[in-house]
Amino acid sequence: MWSVASSPDGQHVISGSGDMTVRIRDVKTGTAVSAPLKGHTNGVRSVAYSPDGQHVISGSEDWTIRVWDSKTRATVGQPLNGHTGSVRSVAYSPDGQHIISGSTDQTIQVWDTKHYALVIKPPEGHTGNVLSVAYSPNGQHIISSSTGGTIRIWDTKTGTRSRQVSIAKWDFFECLLHFFLS
Repeated sequence: MWSVASSPDGQHVISGSGDMTVRIRDVKTGTAVSAPLKGHTNGVRSVAYSPDGQHVISGSEDWTIRVWDSKTRATVGQPLNGHTGSVRSVAYSPDGQHIISGSTDQTIQVWDTKHYALVIKPPEGHTGNVLSVAYSPNGQHIISSSTGGTIRIWDTKTGTRSRQVSIAKWDFFECLLHFFLS
């Protein structure tokens, strides 16, 4: 297993793994609630639930993002294509209106969940593989990190970088203090 996430109601856990599947399990029993979700053609690196729990997204080494109905387990629409490298991280915006993805192609992409189309020109600036993406709690910023040694903070409306933190210049304790005291 390469990635796990909990459903918003805490009843299920999803996982993505090298066997190209997404699995949904009951938290109390640990048993699978359905057959594995299949469709990716390479390992699944990242999974996430929508805030309302109705959908699951998965990002894969096959360069795609898939959207799944969490009840029927069927895919929703076509795979989201746009990256030219392995999709290493996926996340929903707090309002569920957007999906973000980060890739080894050194980009992040923002998709709307109504038409599953790219919303803004992919923000550029990372100099290494993008390994993690997240939204700020208010949905106004996207946070991404890369093997280039930086955390970048982007404006969600314009895609412009609003801040950059060079990890290599921070030591572990400064990093902890920054995040716990900010």
